Amino acid sequence: MKKFWWYCSLILVMLVTGVFWGTWFTLTRSLETFPPDHFIRIGQTIIANVAFPMRILMPATLLVQLLLGVSSRKQKPAIYFFAASFIFMIISLLITLIVEVPIDNQIKTWTPTTIPDNWTALRTTWKQFHFFRTLSSMLSFVLLALPVLFRHRSRSAYR
Repeated sequence: MKKFWWYCSLILVMLVTGVFWGTWFTLTRSLETFPPDHFIRIGQTIIANVAFPMRILMPATLLVQLLLGVSSRKQKPAIYFFAASFIFMIISLLITLIVEVPIDNQIKTWTPTTIPDNWTALRTTWKQFHFFRTLSSMLSFVLLALPVLFRHRSRSAYR
């Protein structure tokens, strides 16, 4: 059963990380180049596309990671990697809920004529925290995948 939760965790963490990485790689690095009307349109489109699926994907990921941790609690050193992976995904969730979503909720209401004066400061905050959210989700994936290397290494040592 541990393998099942591990594979499910890897897939789900990969999907969450893919959403964050894809946005960072394709959009976030060049946010400053968009005029306000383009920024609003792109932002509102992405929010509409991602908000609902992530409400399901993120909790499912955390739940499966938790189940993996519970089923592997006596499996050392893997449990330490699983726990660290879970913590980094919690950090991603907290950044999302505390910083990103409140800014997204503001962007959803903007129009080119109602954009607030501090929109560039909000964009900068969103961009900085999106970087940290992407980084924490990538670390979550790496830590979740690392025990595969240790497992492979220990098996090959006995051949």
